[in-house]
Amino acid sequence: MAAAAVSSLGSLGTPDPEAGGSSGSEDEAKPGTAAAAAAQKREERLRKFRELHLMRNEARKLNHQEVVEEDKRLKLPPNWEAKKARLEWELKVEEKKKECAARGEDYERVKLLEISAEDAERWERKKKRKNPDLGFSDYAAAQLRQYQRLTRQIKPDLEQYERLKEQYGEALYPTSDSLLHGTHVPSKEGIDRMVADLEKQIEKREKYSRRRPYNDDADIDYINERNAKFNKKAERFYGKYTAEIKQNLERGTAV
Repeated sequence: MAAAAVSSLGSLGTPDPEAGGSSGSEDEAKPGTAAAAAAQKREERLRKFRELHLMRNEARKLNHQEVVEEDKRLKLPPNWEAKKARLEWELKVEEKKKECAARGEDYERVKLLEISAEDAERWERKKKRKNPDLGFSDYAAAQLRQYQRLTRQIKPDLEQYERLKEQYGEALYPTSDSLLHGTHVPSKEGIDRMVADLEKQIEKREKYSRRRPYNDDADIDYINERNAKFNKKAERFYGKYTAEIKQNLERGTAV
């Protein structure tokens, strides 16, 4: 029993040469694998840094190009886009006309064949609108509308034109050296037509005029109607700034 215990203790205390050799090799391999992993991680970081650097340069280049393009757009006229679209459309029309002429076809007929029924109906409805009321924009547009309305009412008398042509000859077509004063006497029908048109204009103008009601209790601070309108405009724009001054003047406490 004692010998067996001693032999067992001896076997436990004696180191195994194979076991001791394997642990030493693992300790030697660990520093090498750690260095390789650190080097690989450093390479990955450097590669990612280079990619970010390239992306930054590309973004800087694109930003510079966009700034240059925006500067060009700002220097163009305000209606350049509409002009450009119009010019492109005209070029397409010219090319289409040349193609139709080369094929021996009528461009207007080909264009009508390409128009849909909905577009044709919409254009017909727009043509049927006579003198649409677009509202007041400025006095020049109102004057133009009045001129167009009056010219549409003119119905030329070809018989009278032929009589005047026989009577005056070449003098009917005046030049810069012609004397027109006192050479033409309007007919009674023309004068009556002009008077009727003027009366119609006056009647229409009276319907549109809207006179403001007169307030008897309001303070009289004007000398005529024009001055009253001016005072109303001044009160509308500057009344809140001059209210205190007016009150001091009415009380007699103005400095």
